[in-house]
Amino acid sequence: MTHPCTACLSKFTTCVVIPQRYLLVIMISLSILNAYTMRVCLSMTITQMVVKKNVTESTTESVCPSDKTFKGFEMRKETVYDWDEKKQGLILSSFYWGYFITHIPGGLLAEKLGGKHVLGIGMLTNAVLTILFPFILKGSEGDWITVVVLRVVMGLGQGALYPTVAVLLAQWIPLGERGTASSISFAGAMMGTVISNSLSGVLMTHYEGWEVVFYFFGVWGLVWNVFWQLVCYSYPRTNPCLKPQEKEFLDQELKEVSENKPPTPWKEILSSLPVWALIVGQFGHDWGWFTMVSDLPKYMDSVLRFHVQSNGLWSAFPYLLMWGATIGAGYLADFVINREYLSVANTRRVLSTVGTMGPAIFMVAASYVGCNKIAAVMMFTLSLVMMGFFYRGMKVNSIDLSPNFAGTVMALNNGVGVFAGMAAPAVVGLLAPNQTMDEWRTVFWVSFGIFAFTNVIYVVFMSGKVQKWNDLKREQVEGFGK
Repeated sequence: MTHPCTACLSKFTTCVVIPQRYLLVIMISLSILNAYTMRVCLSMTITQMVVKKNVTESTTESVCPSDKTFKGFEMRKETVYDWDEKKQGLILSSFYWGYFITHIPGGLLAEKLGGKHVLGIGMLTNAVLTILFPFILKGSEGDWITVVVLRVVMGLGQGALYPTVAVLLAQWIPLGERGTASSISFAGAMMGTVISNSLSGVLMTHYEGWEVVFYFFGVWGLVWNVFWQLVCYSYPRTNPCLKPQEKEFLDQELKEVSENKPPTPWKEILSSLPVWALIVGQFGHDWGWFTMVSDLPKYMDSVLRFHVQSNGLWSAFPYLLMWGATIGAGYLADFVINREYLSVANTRRVLSTVGTMGPAIFMVAASYVGCNKIAAVMMFTLSLVMMGFFYRGMKVNSIDLSPNFAGTVMALNNGVGVFAGMAAPAVVGLLAPNQTMDEWRTVFWVSFGIFAFTNVIYVVFMSGKVQKWNDLKREQVEGFGK
């Protein structure tokens, strides 16, 4: 029997011109956006949650003058905590400890049960914990270990995010639309960082406190979850609003996706050279990405000495352009592949290289412009714009290799990449204990080396073909690329 709410919703959505697979992509993008607002808002608020070090106003090679554009304000003493750089590094990296644990189980659950509820439960958990974060922190009197535990639990909730998204895209999106759809989906990460950084600074300045940031993004997550449960479905066949034309199109275009999947071919996956190339490449990208996401606001605050509001706005600006570059790269990838100008494999190679070495070069360059704030922001902006091309290269490659086990492959490469999320903020805390420009230059050179090495491995050993273990019942699998 059809649930009355579903029947009402079906009548409403049949009036919507947009195909159901596009509606799903929009909601996936918003899910990643919400995930990142809740994940990275601490990177902004922590700049105002800790006791400030005394820094002289004189400008030297390692110390820049403070920002006089905005009027300053003082946080209430009971909301400021004595966490040194090492503790801050552990706090920021601890999210990824839990994030790693649920990667593979989340991908497997999404493949077996469908992605809708796996993603929804994880996001609901994060929204509730984000709202409770200020209460728990105050109740523990600022105990940093309590913060670490809370962040680990939040990581557990988001661990299934990308594997689940890979499963949903594989179930719903044909190859010819995969670049654009994945661009829009994964671009939610950039837009979430834009919104989190910019609004966090504004909210903290307006309310003269950091707590409101967590309330705002937590409630936002709850609202998204309501709409997700109402309008999204794990499979085309279970969507009552799918029109016959779209159903016929998807049935024709998604033949490589099996509804009755064989057991996960672990041996074949773990012995696959293209899978390991993808894992290595993902780790390198994630090292630079997590360094920027977790610690760029700290660089802007402690080294360039932006005021909290201008810090939020300028930290957000590069991600805004990265969002546009990511979507543009998706259209470019689909155009090149559909016109057969490049094979799938070579398209992924080119975009991954641009999205890896471009950021490496401009990150290092940012540390050589001194206290020129405009030049530094330009360098970081170019770095992140280039990084947007990665999402149409390496990030979507797990779906190329195995539509049936895209969640498992994504869980493996993204899961190993999470080790970079654990290590990068902690390494920053070790390499830059005094938050000087010289120390940060070392941080960026380390990232450059990791970027370069891992990209070479990926480019040499990757593949754009569907692997034979995607469907062990067939002796040969028609490849998508060469």
